[in-house]
Amino acid sequence: QVQLVESGGGLVQAGGSLRVSCAASGTISSINNMGWYRQAPGKQREWVASVTSGGTTNYADSVKGRFTISRDNAKNTVYLQMNSLKPEDTAVYYCRFTAWGYIYWGQGTQVTVSS
Repeated sequence: QVQLVESGGGLVQAGGSLRVSCAASGTISSINNMGWYRQAPGKQREWVASVTSGGTTNYADSVKGRFTISRDNAKNTVYLQMNSLKPEDTAVYYCRFTAWGYIYWGQGTQVTVSS
């Protein structure tokens, strides 16, 4: 059974940086897209960034230029480096993998940015 385990969330002041990670445990191969989503209190979950198996990255306009997504295929891990954080970035961040037509979600990690 595949599980996605996230780490690296926490509390940071506005303007600071955090890196969150998401690693797949269990047997999983040929992961296609790896991505990050977030959900703020009272809001719908929204897409943040994604990276394809070929390394192509895409970002939501709200994080473009501040966040960087990367992946380590040997470790089945995706990272999200978040710089110049703003209070509006406060949310639970979820990773999402797609492989062989299946979609996997992490349990979420809290990121809180204080003003």
